[in-house]
Amino acid sequence: MKTIYPADLAHRERHQFLLSGVAPRPIALVSSMDSQGNHNLSPFSFFNAYSSKPPILAIGPAIAAKTGKAKDTWLNILETGECVVNTVSYAMVESMNLASCEYEKGVDEFEKSGLSKVPSVLVAPPRVQESAYQMECKLMQNIELRRDLGGNGNIMLLEVVCFHVADSVLVDGKVDPRRMDLVARMGYDYYCRADVNSIFEVQKPRWNGIGVDALPHHIRESTVLTGNDLAKLAGVQVLPMLDGSFPRFDREFRADSVEIELANNDPEAALYVLLALQRTHDRAQLQRIAKAFLALDKIEEAWQTLLLEG
Repeated sequence: MKTIYPADLAHRERHQFLLSGVAPRPIALVSSMDSQGNHNLSPFSFFNAYSSKPPILAIGPAIAAKTGKAKDTWLNILETGECVVNTVSYAMVESMNLASCEYEKGVDEFEKSGLSKVPSVLVAPPRVQESAYQMECKLMQNIELRRDLGGNGNIMLLEVVCFHVADSVLVDGKVDPRRMDLVARMGYDYYCRADVNSIFEVQKPRWNGIGVDALPHHIRESTVLTGNDLAKLAGVQVLPMLDGSFPRFDREFRADSVEIELANNDPEAALYVLLALQRTHDRAQLQRIAKAFLALDKIEEAWQTLLLEG
């Protein structure tokens, strides 16, 4: 592994190294206005949420290191104390990209990007109609980052005073991320898409798991089970014991071979074959079957499979 010190990199290279590691990052498409009523629209991937009571967001508009020019968004929010943070879906990504151009102050990026304005409720800047999730915000605090070292960064803490969510992304009153189709920023010119094929769920632990350190040594040192597999096994409340009634098969149960059944994502059938062959001494095969159970989130079955070894 290569060790890199920030001071050894040119600013642009250091910037891309940072963004490549802190990724993917959500994109805030921020609409703002100056005191003269000029509209501005600009995307920021230095963006995240930091509190829910009250709801607080932060964006990081930087002063250009090369020219020393300040972002219009930053100046506008400092001047008026208001903005709207709009999320970016895949259908908007090219329009968002166009809005990132360095237009002169006073140029309306809504018009340049082709995105539509819709009036806000509690703040003056308009919202982006094409965005499925919009947050009207007021400035809470601006933090300048290391100006003593010539730093060019800022953190703007924004309090959300009003949410707007499209009916199309709501299911039973909850936001369905599969319907949001959001995009996120990575390093260099790379983006990623949180579409239905890439979204998955990981349930937050409901109790303190026993931990990987409490797993039996032969399981912990397995060359079959991955770190994710071990963490799933280690999420149980207590170390399981062998259940003499596991597994249960109907008389009509049939299976071909361990390899065929695992290829068909059927660990139960694979286990049936292994038991029929009386090969419970085959640790690697038991671990492969347990791994298949884990892929189906059948934690108890995975543990019982591992405990069959003998």
